[in-house]
Amino acid sequence: MPVAVGVIQTLGFPSILAAADAMVKGGRVTLVYFDKAERGQFLVAIRGGISEVKPAMEDGLEAARNTYGGEVVSHYIVPNPPENIVAVLPIDYTEVSEPFR
Repeated sequence: MPVAVGVIQTLGFPSILAAADAMVKGGRVTLVYFDKAERGQFLVAIRGGISEVKPAMEDGLEAARNTYGGEVVSHYIVPNPPENIVAVLPIDYTEVSEPFR
């Protein structure tokens, strides 16, 4: 099954929390990365099948925008990331995220 990576970056923690919650409920995806970006910005990354990542991202973006004070800074989907990208960036499935696949 082709795998995709979806990333959302927001201003403020409540909006990224709402986005992450909506994404994992909106499709069969796994949360693989969460961290602070800069200046009060946060980002979250998910992985899953291409057909699952797209609706999950749409749900996450809607939830982030509907959160009071929530502002989406950027978002993108990378379908079929090459192995060298997955090896370098922190988006690979880990022992912690493996049970949730």
